[in-house]
Amino acid sequence: MDMREGLNAEQRRALEVSRGPVLILAGAGSGKTKTLTHRIANLIANEGIWPQEILAVTFTNKAAREMRERLWSLLEPAKLAQGGTVPRSFMPWMGTFHGVCVRLLRLDGEKIGIRSNFVIYDEDDRLGLIKKSLKDLGLHNKQIKPRAISAAISGAKNQLITPVEYRETATFPFQKDVAAIYEQYETAKTQAGALDFDDLLLETVRLLRDDVTVREKWRTQFKHILIDEYQDTNAAQYAIVKYLVNDERNICVVGDDWQSIYSWRGADYTNILNFERDFPGTTVIKLEQNYRSTGAILDAAHQVITKNVERTDKKLWTDSGKGLPVEIHEVYDEAEEAYALASRIQAQVTIGARKYGDFAVLYRMNALSYILERSLLSMHIPYQIIGGVRFYDRAEIKDMIAYLRLVYQPADIMSFTRIVNVPKRSLGATSVEKFLAWQATTGMDIISSLVNADQTSSLTPRAKTALVRLGEILRTAQIKVQDNVSPSELIEWLLDTLQYRDYVLDGTPASEERIENLDSLISDARTFASVSDFLEEVSLMSSADTAATDEKVTLMTLHAAKGLEFPVVWMVGLEEGIFPHSRVFDAGPSELEEERRLCYVGMTRAREELHMSYASSRLQHGQRDYNMPSRFLSDMGHKAAAIPLGAVNRAPRSDVGEYFSVPDYDIGDRVKSLQFGTGEIVDIDGLAVSIKFENGQLKKLNVEYAHLEKLN
Repeated sequence: MDMREGLNAEQRRALEVSRGPVLILAGAGSGKTKTLTHRIANLIANEGIWPQEILAVTFTNKAAREMRERLWSLLEPAKLAQGGTVPRSFMPWMGTFHGVCVRLLRLDGEKIGIRSNFVIYDEDDRLGLIKKSLKDLGLHNKQIKPRAISAAISGAKNQLITPVEYRETATFPFQKDVAAIYEQYETAKTQAGALDFDDLLLETVRLLRDDVTVREKWRTQFKHILIDEYQDTNAAQYAIVKYLVNDERNICVVGDDWQSIYSWRGADYTNILNFERDFPGTTVIKLEQNYRSTGAILDAAHQVITKNVERTDKKLWTDSGKGLPVEIHEVYDEAEEAYALASRIQAQVTIGARKYGDFAVLYRMNALSYILERSLLSMHIPYQIIGGVRFYDRAEIKDMIAYLRLVYQPADIMSFTRIVNVPKRSLGATSVEKFLAWQATTGMDIISSLVNADQTSSLTPRAKTALVRLGEILRTAQIKVQDNVSPSELIEWLLDTLQYRDYVLDGTPASEERIENLDSLISDARTFASVSDFLEEVSLMSSADTAATDEKVTLMTLHAAKGLEFPVVWMVGLEEGIFPHSRVFDAGPSELEEERRLCYVGMTRAREELHMSYASSRLQHGQRDYNMPSRFLSDMGHKAAAIPLGAVNRAPRSDVGEYFSVPDYDIGDRVKSLQFGTGEIVDIDGLAVSIKFENGQLKKLNVEYAHLEKLN
């Protein structure tokens, strides 16, 4: 069977060089999956290799399933045409690293003391066992967060660091605590006959390293090894590959160091850079013909990525033409950015030039999604968030909104049950049930009942103290609302009083994102002059349901976008401190190079149009920042020229750079809001203006932050 049909010259080389080490450097959109699939099919159809003699590793189960189906369609098209399905026994050693390791350990793990009936602990199981270990060790320091311990243990395992080795190198108090918990955790896990996900890799390394007979058995069986996304392998995965390659060295790895963006979870892109050193005589094949993007997009992305020093050398090209130029948009602030983006999408769909599903909006941090969601909802544009949840559906946001709702409506039992033990107050379900049963007999609302919880005889003194303290906080918040405190100030006060930021800072990468989300909530709340208006808008945002359709604008982080493609991509927030992230300012050049690779990944998701926008100012962390345009724009040759967007009348900046002068307004003035449309001012109270909008809504907004355009 000729498996070269439909392949370009370099893709064909990947089939023809069937012996010895092969490194396929596959640029974005260059057909690497097709190449890898045809290479495996050629080994089976024309090189006399049996499917069970091939170890093919992918990084997701979905990728493995799709590749298996493609292979079957190449090798058995007649059976597929007759309605047959892919047999489960076909390509038994195709899967993820973790999946392959499970099978190896089930078969041979007893050689190193691992029984074949081991259970696999997920993250929740691991956290539970870590909490038990903390208790067993008598470690009750509130600064020791189980998730931070879990992340530290996972990082150690991925670097093949044992508990003993970790203890010997521990210097700081946190590291010493981790060392003690690591050892206790491992002991308890072994007694339970369990392995966690990191163990699947770690124990496979130990099995192949320590048992020569087992190692030689699998080295003999696997006559060909193929690894996809090799740039994303970590130390443990790298070791497994090295142990399994036999003397014939028939190993083929596929990847692109330019798209390595996962160092934060242990991936080491130098594995692909060092492949030729590890396997002398390697045949290097470069897949440089791109089948996805236009020439203009590829040229711009190339200008960005080639500023990195640690990289391989290649140049993507396409025969699909130059296409539209990459558009760089300078906007006034985050509201104009979101409004302009939504307006462009709506206009393109209205004239029939595009469908909603053609558009993807990419951002560096999830916290940037809130203003984008608001603009899309205001224009009734359907959207979906991939790899995350909608802003007002995120746990930390729902917690703070529940506090505000209970303050505003003290009979709101649903909000009470959400926050009664958030942050932790050592209140069990039984205590809460007893309190609510008593509260129902008092005739008092929830907050009043909390303040007077010491009057009930059904609760323990400890529970009474916790409930009364919560009641006092909520009562003080009620007084603040009566005194017309702004919603943003109330949220700030609650976060400080409840020590909620400390509660969500659990030491994991996600904790930083939670803080960013809370800061975005404060920024959003600054627009509104009253708690009632803010809560009304939040309710509309969280419950809004656009028309049911498969055609939706896609919102996602740049990390989540890897492997996907869209006709039109809009990358927002191209500012120093946002993208690249502020972390790179205190880190070494490797951090900046990874940010640049992330930018390259985002740019090469676009097939036909690429838009990149930056704001002159952006409301962040409760204050307005003025960041420089991202260095990635200057990498592309962008200077001062930009394509301005929006039609917002901009208030001139005052002599004090961080403030804006506020235009004078009178009752009866017509104004336009980026969020709510056109309306008329019906009342003015200091910086708060009440506006009756054409859609019938009455909003009380803060003119410092509401982005109002005066129409008369």
